Amino acid sequence: AMLRRLAAGDPKEKAATFAYANLAAPMLTGTLVTIAGFVPIGFAMSSAGEYTFSIFAVVGITLIVSWFVAVLFAPLIGMYLLKAPKDAAEKPPGAVLRAYTGFLTAALRLRWVTLALTIGLFGASIYGLRLVPQQFFPSSDRPELMVDISLQQNASIYAAEDAAIRLDKALAADPDVERWSTYVGRGAIRFYLPLNVQLANPFFTQAVVVAKDVPARERLQAKLDTLLAEEFPDAIGRTAPLELGPPVGWPIQYRVSGPDVEQVRAIALRLADVVAGQGQTWRVNFDWMEPLRQVRITIDQDQARQLGVSSASLATMLNTKVAGQTVTQVRDDIYLVNVVMRATDNERVALDTLANLQVPIPGGRTVALSQFAVFETGVELPQIWRRDRVPTLTVQADVRPGALADDVVAALAPKIAAFSAALPKPYKVELGGIAEESAASRQSVMVVVPAMVLIMLTVMMFQLQSFQRLFILVSVMPLGLIGVVAALLIFQRPLGFVAILGILALLGMIAKNAVILIVQIEQDRAEGRSVWEAAVSAASGRFRPLMLTALSTVLGMLPIVPTVFWGPMAIAISGGLLVATLLTLVFLPTLYVTWFGGRPPPPKAAL
Repeated sequence: AMLRRLAAGDPKEKAATFAYANLAAPMLTGTLVTIAGFVPIGFAMSSAGEYTFSIFAVVGITLIVSWFVAVLFAPLIGMYLLKAPKDAAEKPPGAVLRAYTGFLTAALRLRWVTLALTIGLFGASIYGLRLVPQQFFPSSDRPELMVDISLQQNASIYAAEDAAIRLDKALAADPDVERWSTYVGRGAIRFYLPLNVQLANPFFTQAVVVAKDVPARERLQAKLDTLLAEEFPDAIGRTAPLELGPPVGWPIQYRVSGPDVEQVRAIALRLADVVAGQGQTWRVNFDWMEPLRQVRITIDQDQARQLGVSSASLATMLNTKVAGQTVTQVRDDIYLVNVVMRATDNERVALDTLANLQVPIPGGRTVALSQFAVFETGVELPQIWRRDRVPTLTVQADVRPGALADDVVAALAPKIAAFSAALPKPYKVELGGIAEESAASRQSVMVVVPAMVLIMLTVMMFQLQSFQRLFILVSVMPLGLIGVVAALLIFQRPLGFVAILGILALLGMIAKNAVILIVQIEQDRAEGRSVWEAAVSAASGRFRPLMLTALSTVLGMLPIVPTVFWGPMAIAISGGLLVATLLTLVFLPTLYVTWFGGRPPPPKAAL
């Protein structure tokens, strides 16, 4: 704007104040609208919002500061650095600007064709969304690999330790392993924010394996998958890289709920067959399922009372003999280590030995446990998970390499719906895993979208003060979807949660450019130009700054395009902003001229 006024002959002070007076308000409106586009990111009340709030905070502060820099500092520097172009009046516009002006004029003359083509492209982009792969959050590009081994739920911690030792031997001999840590009876400590922390269970072992690099991690994962299948056939083994976004664990999960445990187990078994029938699922398993053997001690209460033995004292004695009881502690550096007293192994592993266990009774005498107790064997479910106090069994599975969990869930949806419809009440199947977390996170964003729209419309209405001009602006905002879909399809990147946040932010960026262009058209009309001339003049005058802004934004996104987490968002914003800027410079003037009835200037008479 300063260069244009200097070329028109204004002194530097007037050129600088002209730029401030005419552009500060619409730029502030555009800045606030852009920040409003990030409101759903900042106020998403979900676990995913924990990872994205910093985007809203950083962008909001940066844009406000950049507005002050643009309208105050930039004119001040311009007064010292800019010079009036020599022979500006005679200097013809550049080839790019001439080509754009000619194209715009043709688009205005064929206004209905221009509008129809743009609407057609927008409709094609909506249809093209079906072709874009869906993904909630990608896996991390860190070299760590999580290895989980879940034994039968009645297995002792010694069995888990033995599994850990066998796994350690395999890792020690693998050249792709840099280092690793093994945890027996519990999961790894939360060294990473999105880590799926595991409960402490004696039957569980987890290892955090650090590969030498990401390709080594992928090779190592394939080898460990084979190792777990061959060396630990009775265990549920899983290898997976670290997650990005909210921790989910098994990506495919379906919860079966109902009042009767046996019926829930039967339904879950049938559901597992449905899930396993989808070609992209594997490692189908349950969070609890198998009944396991149990030893019950039935006490003859009459004889026990005659001997003066209570059930509580007997339980304490048996627990001390079998499991052990802490009698004191010893200090090891900063740690306190329990000293546990219990019977020796040969005294507590056989039922015959326990039956002959001498129980002290009043009077200083002892009596064999078999005199008033009987040992019985049976089966029971060692662990039952409940959800809302109702027994709930989760069928869970992994997806094969190269497949996306969202696509697998979408393919299973008709079969799961038919399966669920055939269940007797009150039994039901609920979707869990990545699909559930994704829906919850997206819902938390969409809840805030009405507030975002209200803020945008309010700010733009204060600037435009016209429902007609506001309608034109709002008509341009969704057109960025054309570039978003095209860019994601070209670069084969998924549309995930972060990319959706980028699309919402893109609305604010498009609105900012549209506001400035509409204000410029109104200013040119106020100077006495016709609707047609004002649209062409304003669009030609704003062509270079709008395109430079878009290109600089795209270039600023380039460093994060290759990243796993931010890459889809950068591609979505870059493609959407480039296409939307071009459409803003063509579609918006065409719609403006069409709406306000602009007519082309009469051809110049021939000499």
